[in-house]
Amino acid sequence: MNLSRAALLALVLPIGLAAQTPAPGSQANPVTGVFRGRTMALQRNLAQAFDSIPEAKFSYKPTPAQLTIGTIAEHLANDNYFFCNQFGEMKATRPEKDTATPDSVKAKWPKDTLVAKLKESFDFCEKAFAQVDDAKLADQITMTFGGQSRNAPRAQMVLGHVIDMADHYSQIANYMRLNNMIPPTALPRPGMRN
Repeated sequence: MNLSRAALLALVLPIGLAAQTPAPGSQANPVTGVFRGRTMALQRNLAQAFDSIPEAKFSYKPTPAQLTIGTIAEHLANDNYFFCNQFGEMKATRPEKDTATPDSVKAKWPKDTLVAKLKESFDFCEKAFAQVDDAKLADQITMTFGGQSRNAPRAQMVLGHVIDMADHYSQIANYMRLNNMIPPTALPRPGMRN
């Protein structure tokens, strides 16, 4: 090896090793950190979307086969509890009115009630997420849906939660556009020029 290659290796090798060493204060759980960050962003966008839709539009659905905006709010709150109850030992406690009332009836509750219930589910999920770290993603959990139980890794519930919220945000964003409303992610960002 000639002297110039040795000098280059002497300079590059420490830089390469330093890049592989976590910086002080770096995130200990990068995978759950990404999921949590995306979850919180989706919660903010969904809350902002439902807050901005007028109550008169909560019965709106683009076609007879689709869900109303109120149904989506109610369904999303239920989904949040379904997924986030699997994040750890902490489980949601919901009033009997919320669990015993048929979904079709809850979907017609007033906007302020539906949005409050949705935000309560977001709060629970944020607390439930605090129980999850990268090491716990592989833990086997038992989930029950439609009377059927099966085992799955906790990661399936964490990923499913993010995908479910992204799906419903897309749905609400389209409903908003169909009603000449701008979804939160399409609003101009502060400090951005047109």
